[in-house]
Amino acid sequence: MASLLTERQQQVLDLIRQALANTGFPPTRAEIAQTLGFKSANAAEDHLRALAKKGVIELTAGASRGIKLTDAARLFDSEAELDQNEYQAKESKFLLTAAGLGQLILPVIGRVAAGNPVLAVENIEREINVDPALFTQTPDYLLRVKGLSMRDAGILDGDLLAVKRASEARNGQIVVARINDEVTVKRYNKRGSKIELLPENPDFEPIVISADQDFSLEGIATGLIRTSALH
Repeated sequence: MASLLTERQQQVLDLIRQALANTGFPPTRAEIAQTLGFKSANAAEDHLRALAKKGVIELTAGASRGIKLTDAARLFDSEAELDQNEYQAKESKFLLTAAGLGQLILPVIGRVAAGNPVLAVENIEREINVDPALFTQTPDYLLRVKGLSMRDAGILDGDLLAVKRASEARNGQIVVARINDEVTVKRYNKRGSKIELLPENPDFEPIVISADQDFSLEGIATGLIRTSALH
């Protein structure tokens, strides 16, 4: 059974939840340090490692936003500290909830054929059952990520990105966008009439949308499922 959290660990966990609710993705170490008043990002890292040791988050090495909540995170919220009896009651409730997972059936989209709608039958690899509680908003499909352009947001090659269909996005949100016949995952940024799609990996250049390109938003990322083992 996971240990109870310290006050500081609870604050870090709540901040991660808040960032996921607002943007769909976790904060960086620097953002945690700045928000909670830590002297350095190293202090944030120490708290994250403690949370990982207690089993409420998973960390992806080398990714600035490589933080994922585990099922055990649902045992902890911003309520007052629980005593042992309250904790055991809450754990029992969680285990009963876990027994009913798999109520949401989502299509997995692989390579999107040129000119085809994302949800066209020929693009669907398969359908899988997932726990709807994993996502801040209920997604419409899972997109299989290709490449490492969003590595530092914790999105790796082969991951399944949960996507809610949308034609508009706020600055800073991670989106699925179509440029001509290509579909890409990037961070959205618009200033006036200028639209940029920003990578989260310094090895890749931002994409600036020009007037002669056929551009549309396919959806907004609401979560992530890792299909490969952590190393």
